[in-house]
Amino acid sequence: MEDKSQFVLLTKRRFGPFFVTQFLGAFNDNLFKNALIVMLAFQAADTLGLSSNTLINLAAGLFILPFFLFSASFGQLADKLEKSRLIRLTKLLEMGVMFGGAVGFITGNVWMLIGLLFLMGTQSALFGPVKYAILPQHLRQEELVGGNGLVETGTFLAILLGTMAGGVLIALKPHGAAIVAGVAMIVAAVGYLSSRGIPTAAAVAPDLRINWNPLSETWRTYRLLRRNRTVYLSVLGISWFWFFGASYLAQLPNYTKLTLGGNEQVVTLLLTLFSVGVGIGSLLCERLSGHKVEIGLVPFGSIGMTLFSIDLYFAPPGHAGGELMGMMAFLGQGGGWRVLFDIVMLGMFGGFYIVPLYSLIQQRSEPAYRSRIIAGNNILNALFMVASALLAIVGLGAGLTIPQLFLLTAFLNAAVAVYIYTLVPEFLMRFIVWILIHIMYRIDQKGLDRIPDEGPAVLVCNHVSFMDALVIGGCVRRPIRFVMYHKIFRIPLLSFVFRAARAIPIASAREDPTLLEQAKNSISGALKDGQLVCIFPEGEITRHGELNPFKSGIEHIVKRDPVPVIPIALCGLWGSFFSRRYGEAMMGIPRRFRSHIGIHVGIPQAPEVVVASRLQSQVQALRGEWQ
Repeated sequence: MEDKSQFVLLTKRRFGPFFVTQFLGAFNDNLFKNALIVMLAFQAADTLGLSSNTLINLAAGLFILPFFLFSASFGQLADKLEKSRLIRLTKLLEMGVMFGGAVGFITGNVWMLIGLLFLMGTQSALFGPVKYAILPQHLRQEELVGGNGLVETGTFLAILLGTMAGGVLIALKPHGAAIVAGVAMIVAAVGYLSSRGIPTAAAVAPDLRINWNPLSETWRTYRLLRRNRTVYLSVLGISWFWFFGASYLAQLPNYTKLTLGGNEQVVTLLLTLFSVGVGIGSLLCERLSGHKVEIGLVPFGSIGMTLFSIDLYFAPPGHAGGELMGMMAFLGQGGGWRVLFDIVMLGMFGGFYIVPLYSLIQQRSEPAYRSRIIAGNNILNALFMVASALLAIVGLGAGLTIPQLFLLTAFLNAAVAVYIYTLVPEFLMRFIVWILIHIMYRIDQKGLDRIPDEGPAVLVCNHVSFMDALVIGGCVRRPIRFVMYHKIFRIPLLSFVFRAARAIPIASAREDPTLLEQAKNSISGALKDGQLVCIFPEGEITRHGELNPFKSGIEHIVKRDPVPVIPIALCGLWGSFFSRRYGEAMMGIPRRFRSHIGIHVGIPQAPEVVVASRLQSQVQALRGEWQ
């Protein structure tokens, strides 16, 4: 069990040095950025003759501009070059920027610091495509969710700690600027040293010719994103998360002051709890998903984000208008705890939402283009964050209060979720199945790692109940094309799930020869496309609890398309509401809830040795006496 814990990755050379490197980089970015913002807000505005708002917005714009200008080109570099070397180059660039920043802070040269913020954004834009593209090269498939969960947790905590440290250190009199300079240089140096421990990650496209034109390459990257529909919509989902998160994080200080009546301590508390919530959600993804990419968590996350955003609107405000409350005074009023709970839940469900999407992009992107896909993701992320700022400016300028802006964001989140799940029903289908199966059953899973992470295969399983396909679909993380009797396919309510999963309806030659031929062609097409197909060779649900004879259809399938065949046994479903033990299924009152069932996967069989009767014996052995 210890080997399955995501925290073990921190002790592995293939992940630990990378985690430290990216954590320190995120910390340093926010240390530098927030220290500069505080300096602009409280010290430099009068000297430069410009308003603090103008200078702060200029600084924010210069930091994000390189993501638009250079992400596409840097994505090419990450695909063309060996990634650990590229990471070390970015850390050397960071050391150079921080050395310049040290000079700027010590001399008080604000324009120099603002210019260096652009270089820092450039360094972050270079590191971004490597950050997520290197994980699939160093982690196994079952480690991908856990690794991404740790990265997201580390990133948000680093952002929080860096932001807090920048504000605290720059305010120390009289040497705050020098302290910030020293800390930034030390952190950059330690980050470079940790990067030297990152193992080699081979170039995936060494012959790629770099296009340095930012406009044409950005458009080319966008077109590359559109090639894989699921990946593209996942990128849009991630970008929406950053829109949503930026809308909240940017408004938290004023929300705390104007609505809650809290001071800087309360702002820090809310930011801390939001980051902790994201960390909890990100880490829980690995356990909830069973070490696999579980896209059913994405709708779960979006629903939670919407509900707790709405509840935050209705949370009672503090005593704004008088003297601002400190943390203890804020906690002393009843409504304060409700606000804190909503903030933690927003972060946690955000973690549920974001980690599977990042993992899905890494898993389903072509390796030769993965860095460029992630670069395109970074471009859209930046664009959506700018859009969130524009929405806030327009909304607040039109007279909305901050709680009303949060409520508007919640409704927009619900609308975006519905739109995405309409376009990619696989997301919603996985959520429905995941919730349904884990509410109704306690599942004993054995041998699921025998199902390949990619490539075609046929799964053959005993047929016990009308829930069989949902149980298999809820346990196997890859999408499966189920072949099922056309009347089951058309069962109300369940039909939505089957259609979303692109199940293949089939009938006998006597019932509908045209539908039978269409099913055969669909099965062949799915296997040629590298998909998993699941069939129930008995041809009907058992009426006596024992296996019916397996029909020879499986032999014809692998004769036409020679692929591995994997036997599966379902156990414990006989006697359930959806079985025929007590007559017709789904009649009367359910007799049990949260019952113990099993899914046991056998050794894959080569197509040339597949015989229906032998497969039946193998499934029988996997099931044993457990009906």
